[in-house]
Amino acid sequence: MVIACKKTEQPVYKDPTADVESRVEDLLSRMTLEEKVAQIQSLRIFDTTAWDEEGNFVGIKDTAKLNLGSGALWAWSLYRRSSRERAACINSFQKYMLEKTRLGIPVFVFGEGLHGYMGNGATSFPQAIALGCSWDTSLIEEIFTVASLEARLYGVTQVLSPVLDLALDPRWGRTEECYGEDPYLVSRMALAAVNGWQGRTEMIDSDHVAVTLKHFAGHGQPEGGRNIAPVNYSEREFRETHLYPFEIAVKRGYAQSIMASYNEWDGVPNHVNAKLLTDILRSEWNFDGFVMSDGGGLDVTWREHLAAADSAESGVLSIRAGVDYDLGSSGCFAAMAERVNDSIVSMQELDRAVKNILRVKFRCGLFDHPYTDVERLEKEVNSDEHRALALEAAHKSMVLLKNERNTLPLDVTRIKTLAVIGPNAAEIHLGGYSAVPMEGVSVLEGIKAFVGYRVKVLYAEGCKITLNKEVNWRAGGNPILNTPEADAKLIKEAVQTAKKSDVVILVIGENELINREAWSETHLGDVDHLNLVGQQRQLAEAILKTGKPLVVLLINGRPLSINYLAARAPAIIECWYLGQETGRAVADVIFGRINPSGKLTVTFPRNVGQLPCNYNHKPSRFRSYVNTDSSPIFPFGHGLSYTQFEYSDLKLSSSTIGVEDSVRVSVTVTNRGKLKGDEIVQLYIHDLVSLPTRPVQQLKDFSRVSLQPGESQTLEFLLTPEKLEALNLQMEREVQPGDFAIMVGRSSVDYLTDTLNVIF
Repeated sequence: MVIACKKTEQPVYKDPTADVESRVEDLLSRMTLEEKVAQIQSLRIFDTTAWDEEGNFVGIKDTAKLNLGSGALWAWSLYRRSSRERAACINSFQKYMLEKTRLGIPVFVFGEGLHGYMGNGATSFPQAIALGCSWDTSLIEEIFTVASLEARLYGVTQVLSPVLDLALDPRWGRTEECYGEDPYLVSRMALAAVNGWQGRTEMIDSDHVAVTLKHFAGHGQPEGGRNIAPVNYSEREFRETHLYPFEIAVKRGYAQSIMASYNEWDGVPNHVNAKLLTDILRSEWNFDGFVMSDGGGLDVTWREHLAAADSAESGVLSIRAGVDYDLGSSGCFAAMAERVNDSIVSMQELDRAVKNILRVKFRCGLFDHPYTDVERLEKEVNSDEHRALALEAAHKSMVLLKNERNTLPLDVTRIKTLAVIGPNAAEIHLGGYSAVPMEGVSVLEGIKAFVGYRVKVLYAEGCKITLNKEVNWRAGGNPILNTPEADAKLIKEAVQTAKKSDVVILVIGENELINREAWSETHLGDVDHLNLVGQQRQLAEAILKTGKPLVVLLINGRPLSINYLAARAPAIIECWYLGQETGRAVADVIFGRINPSGKLTVTFPRNVGQLPCNYNHKPSRFRSYVNTDSSPIFPFGHGLSYTQFEYSDLKLSSSTIGVEDSVRVSVTVTNRGKLKGDEIVQLYIHDLVSLPTRPVQQLKDFSRVSLQPGESQTLEFLLTPEKLEALNLQMEREVQPGDFAIMVGRSSVDYLTDTLNVIF
């Protein structure tokens, strides 16, 4: 007689063919209270013996805690290992969690990804503010598709990126992390970044990672430009500016997680702001991913905002408001099981948080394809193709601010001796959230490689920006400036170098100590002025007095008040932080191999007294200051080319439309110069009479076009009701009837215009 063995049924949550919600509900039903609480926190492993030399996970002392599971792994000890070893260690840990713990729940491995995956050896692209100046959404998506592959190969499954904050106060040290000041532009750049990181569907394959939109919300315009300070804006202003990019990324990009910001809005710290995290984000936008705290964000609520008595109360207020996961704190969620048992936090609130986290784990495929391919890592990370993309991005990010008398491009055949001078000439600067040590091609190296033996290249430092260097983007220590006397000696040497040359390239700006995230009083990053730091102005004055042809390169993370240079330097290029290919990109542009095409996504104010200085201000902000020029140095959308573009034939498909209709806007662009070039065509609108009031200009579309000399192309934009609408007095979106100015051109101050009449 044959006895049939009963087949053990596979749990639904382990069935890859089951739908995500069924898997989430099945797994949640099997979890203990303690296992649920473990999912809303991370496991931090500092023990260097947790992995053996081959990368096999051998355990930690607190095995009981380990076996409860975890939301994510933070293993600081792994950063001392090579990239290949780290990836192997992460694979081994995931294997342990899947096979050795009771329920087999894998963990997230978070990584930073502001301008490429932040890992040693990974491709470092231009900083976010530079990428914004490309106005190229296809390029942005391609960049973060590459970055997502590299992150996944390192073992990372979720990145704390992209940043959707608006760069509306350049005093803020994190300005460099933003794509620009305009909500429409940032929304399109952010959507492209999300599509690159995650792919274009809700489910995320093994070459992509989940994103974390940050910082939600209003972080880019803190009071006084000071990091984490309050945001003092009405709900209408807040929704139409700071919230808009997040709304687009959530509704159209399937963004899987979002990070609450440190600041407060309307008197409520954002980590405990239920209106923001639940009413708007979930009820209005139908977000079903998870909300995480910023690092230490739950502590900020009680330590800095004084909005909770202690860490325990902050944890309770946060989970009630809509925070699902604690990225890192003093233990604000640690006693959550006790809070549930004491009925201070309901089981429904805890279950909501856990389900949101598990849902994203299933969508990322962590249960079904949790391991990285270590062999692919060395073949594909920072490959030739990836480096070429980084170079292209750097080319497109540079903004030619000024080019008097066609100083640029330089003709290498007419130069015998070239002086490269300045504190940023010989070092590579990548900006914040970059792997340490920072690696790449400096401006000096790039120029030397380009000219070879054809031109003699001289170098002088000129002055110091800071005496100390930031070897770790999170390390403490504030900038130490050189003495004027010591800099005077360097300036004198630079002048002698300049006098021996035919042309001078002056490379100045900021570094990662001057412009960065302000962590504490020993790690400051915000400023009360926008001037060049140290003796850089004096250096520029001394070089200009030599009478030598001068090209100024700015390497920095925020708009600078360069009034003196704007008036006197014949050529200026805003480079920002251009990534690992900085030197090659700069050489290509200044010697004419590449025609610059970037345009500013932030306004350059003359001084801090003009702030806020964004282009899309309200009509009532029109008065000038006493005895001064109230215009910016360089306006939003500004950027020159080595060729000349002509705009003509602005046409509307109809001069009158209904409030539910769309209109096609066309314009012809012609390259009237002698070089091939790319032009970024910008479309703005202005509702001429409106209550509530609306800005004098609002960007509503843009397009890059590449034209040969003499070539013309007619571009067409579709102006939909969505682009014409605004919040009415009842806080509802609608298109108001009336006249709209339609402006299409090369910048926010140089355009053709026509009028569109909208009727009921």
